[in-house]
Amino acid sequence: MAKRILVPVDGSDQASAAATFVAENYPDAAVVFLHVINPAEAGYSAQASVPSFSEEWYQQKKSAAETLFDDLEAEARENGVEAVERVLEVGRPTKTIVEYAEDHDVDQIVMGSHGRSGVSRILLGSVAETVVRRASVPVTVIR
Repeated sequence: MAKRILVPVDGSDQASAAATFVAENYPDAAVVFLHVINPAEAGYSAQASVPSFSEEWYQQKKSAAETLFDDLEAEARENGVEAVERVLEVGRPTKTIVEYAEDHDVDQIVMGSHGRSGVSRILLGSVAETVVRRASVPVTVIR
Protein backbone atom coordinates (compact mmCIF):
# COMPACT_ATOMS: atom_id res chain seq x y z
CA MET A 1 0.00 0.00 0.00
CA ALA A 2 1.34 3.44 -0.93
CA LYS A 3 2.06 5.97 1.76
CA ARG A 4 -0.26 8.90 2.31
CA ILE A 5 1.90 11.99 2.83
CA LEU A 6 0.63 15.33 4.06
CA VAL A 7 2.48 18.38 2.74
CA PRO A 8 1.37 21.63 4.41
CA VAL A 9 1.96 24.50 1.98
CA ASP A 10 1.93 28.25 2.49
CA GLY A 11 3.48 29.62 -0.69
CA SER A 12 6.97 29.88 0.79
CA ASP A 13 10.13 28.57 -0.85
CA GLN A 14 10.49 26.13 2.04
CA ALA A 15 7.03 24.65 1.45
CA SER A 16 7.82 24.34 -2.25
CA ALA A 17 11.06 22.53 -1.37
CA ALA A 18 9.06 20.11 0.80
CA ALA A 19 6.65 19.44 -2.09
CA THR A 20 9.57 18.84 -4.44
CA PHE A 21 11.22 16.50 -1.92
CA VAL A 22 8.05 14.40 -1.69
CA ALA A 23 7.53 14.30 -5.46
CA GLU A 24 11.12 13.20 -6.05
CA ASN A 25 11.39 10.70 -3.19
CA TYR A 26 7.87 9.27 -2.91
CA PRO A 27 6.37 9.20 -6.44
CA ASP A 28 4.13 6.25 -5.51
CA ALA A 29 2.65 8.00 -2.48
CA ALA A 30 -0.71 9.69 -2.28
CA VAL A 31 0.23 13.33 -1.72
CA VAL A 32 -2.11 15.65 0.15
CA PHE A 33 -1.35 19.34 -0.20
CA LEU A 34 -2.87 21.21 2.76
CA HIS A 35 -3.15 24.98 2.86
CA VAL A 36 -4.48 26.58 6.03
CA ILE A 37 -6.05 30.01 5.87
CA ASN A 38 -5.33 31.59 9.24
CA PRO A 39 -8.09 34.02 10.28
CA ALA A 40 -5.64 35.65 12.70
CA GLU A 41 -3.97 37.20 9.67
CA ALA A 42 -7.14 39.20 9.12
CA GLY A 43 -7.36 40.14 12.78
CA TYR A 44 -9.86 37.45 13.84
CA SER A 45 -9.40 34.44 16.05
CA ALA A 46 -9.83 30.94 14.65
CA GLN A 47 -12.87 30.44 16.87
CA ALA A 48 -14.65 33.61 15.80
CA SER A 49 -16.71 33.57 12.68
CA VAL A 50 -15.27 35.73 9.96
CA PRO A 51 -17.48 38.79 9.48
CA SER A 52 -19.06 39.28 6.08
CA PHE A 53 -16.96 42.37 5.27
CA SER A 54 -13.86 40.16 5.22
CA GLU A 55 -15.33 37.89 2.56
CA GLU A 56 -13.14 39.66 0.00
CA TRP A 57 -10.04 38.89 2.10
CA TYR A 58 -11.06 35.23 2.35
CA GLN A 59 -11.74 34.98 -1.39
CA GLN A 60 -8.30 36.45 -2.14
CA LYS A 61 -6.66 33.90 0.17
CA LYS A 62 -8.70 31.09 -1.37
CA SER A 63 -7.79 32.17 -4.90
CA ALA A 64 -4.10 32.38 -3.99
CA ALA A 65 -4.31 28.86 -2.50
CA GLU A 66 -5.84 27.47 -5.70
CA THR A 67 -3.01 28.98 -7.76
CA LEU A 68 -0.50 27.49 -5.33
CA PHE A 69 -2.21 24.09 -5.58
CA ASP A 70 -2.14 24.26 -9.39
CA ASP A 71 1.61 24.90 -9.43
CA LEU A 72 2.45 22.23 -6.86
CA GLU A 73 0.21 19.62 -8.46
CA ALA A 74 1.75 20.25 -11.89
CA GLU A 75 5.25 19.77 -10.47
CA ALA A 76 4.23 16.63 -8.58
CA ARG A 77 2.68 15.11 -11.70
CA GLU A 78 5.80 15.96 -13.73
CA ASN A 79 7.75 13.88 -11.20
CA GLY A 80 5.39 10.93 -11.63
CA VAL A 81 3.06 11.41 -8.68
CA GLU A 82 -0.39 10.22 -9.71
CA ALA A 83 -2.43 10.62 -6.53
CA VAL A 84 -2.71 14.28 -5.53
CA GLU A 85 -5.29 15.78 -3.22
CA ARG A 86 -5.86 19.45 -2.39
CA VAL A 87 -7.23 20.46 0.97
CA LEU A 88 -8.09 24.00 2.04
CA GLU A 89 -8.87 24.55 5.72
CA VAL A 90 -9.47 27.57 7.92
CA GLY A 91 -7.89 27.66 11.37
CA ARG A 92 -4.65 27.83 13.32
CA PRO A 93 -2.00 26.19 11.13
CA THR A 94 -0.34 24.00 13.79
CA LYS A 95 -3.58 22.66 15.20
CA THR A 96 -5.13 22.15 11.76
CA ILE A 97 -2.11 20.27 10.39
CA VAL A 98 -1.90 17.91 13.37
CA GLU A 99 -5.66 17.28 13.48
CA TYR A 100 -5.86 16.68 9.73
CA ALA A 101 -3.07 14.10 9.92
CA GLU A 102 -4.80 12.30 12.79
CA ASP A 103 -8.25 12.34 11.20
CA HIS A 104 -7.30 11.35 7.63
CA ASP A 105 -4.98 8.33 7.86
CA VAL A 106 -1.81 10.24 7.05
CA ASP A 107 1.37 8.15 7.30
CA GLN A 108 3.88 11.01 7.29
CA ILE A 109 4.05 14.80 7.26
CA VAL A 110 6.70 16.56 5.17
CA MET A 111 6.92 20.29 5.66
CA GLY A 112 9.22 23.22 5.15
CA SER A 113 10.75 25.30 7.90
CA HIS A 114 11.80 28.91 7.70
CA GLY A 115 14.78 28.05 9.89
CA ARG A 116 14.38 30.97 12.26
CA SER A 117 16.49 30.95 15.38
CA GLY A 118 17.02 33.02 18.48
CA VAL A 119 14.65 35.85 19.31
CA SER A 120 12.69 35.71 16.04
CA ARG A 121 11.87 32.04 16.71
CA ILE A 122 10.75 32.84 20.25
CA LEU A 123 8.59 35.76 19.12
CA LEU A 124 7.17 34.19 15.96
CA GLY A 125 7.07 30.58 17.08
CA SER A 126 7.73 27.69 14.77
CA VAL A 127 4.90 25.90 13.04
CA ALA A 128 7.24 23.07 12.05
CA GLU A 129 8.56 22.63 15.59
CA THR A 130 5.06 22.55 17.07
CA VAL A 131 3.91 20.01 14.48
CA VAL A 132 6.97 17.83 15.20
CA ARG A 133 6.16 17.90 18.91
CA ARG A 134 2.42 17.22 18.56
CA ALA A 135 2.00 14.97 15.53
CA SER A 136 1.34 11.28 16.07
CA VAL A 137 3.04 10.40 12.75
CA PRO A 138 6.63 10.94 11.58
CA VAL A 139 7.43 14.49 10.46
CA THR A 140 10.22 15.34 8.01
CA VAL A 141 11.27 18.98 8.05
CA ILE A 142 12.88 20.44 4.94
CA ARG A 143 15.01 23.61 5.19
